[in-house]
Amino acid sequence: MADDATGAAPDVEDAAYTPFVDPETDAAAVIAARAADGKGGTDTVILRVGEVLGITELFVVTGCRNVRLVRAVVDEVEAHVRADTGRSPKRIEGLDDLHWVLMDYGDWVVHVFLDETRGFYDLERLWADVPRVDWAAG
Repeated sequence: MADDATGAAPDVEDAAYTPFVDPETDAAAVIAARAADGKGGTDTVILRVGEVLGITELFVVTGCRNVRLVRAVVDEVEAHVRADTGRSPKRIEGLDDLHWVLMDYGDWVVHVFLDETRGFYDLERLWADVPRVDWAAG
C-alpha cells in the first residue's frame, strides 16, 4: 500500500496510518476497550494484527484478577458494544472456565483473560511487532 506518488509504504508507527481497517471497526474496538477498562479490566490494549494475521483486524486484550471479574467484563463489553454499535459477537468461547474468554466480532476480537492465564499466553509479546491503537486518548 503506497502512501504517496513515490510508492513508498507509510510508516506503521504513524498514528494516522490505519491499514485495512475502517473507522467503524476502530471505533467499536475502542468502545470494547473502554468498557473493559471501566469495569475493572487491567492493562487493556488494542493490537492492530490485520496485516500479519489476515483473519481479523484488531485484538482487544484485557486482564482480570478473578473469574467473577472476567464474567463481569465480558458482560460489560457485550452490553456497551451492542448499545453503541448494534453488534453482538458472532461467537463467544471460554465461558465455561472463565480463564480466557474470546469474543469474536469478526473484524475485531476481544480477549478477556484471568491474569495468570494472560501471563502464560502473553499475546502482547507474541504480537509485539504490530502497532497499538491509542484508545485512551479522546
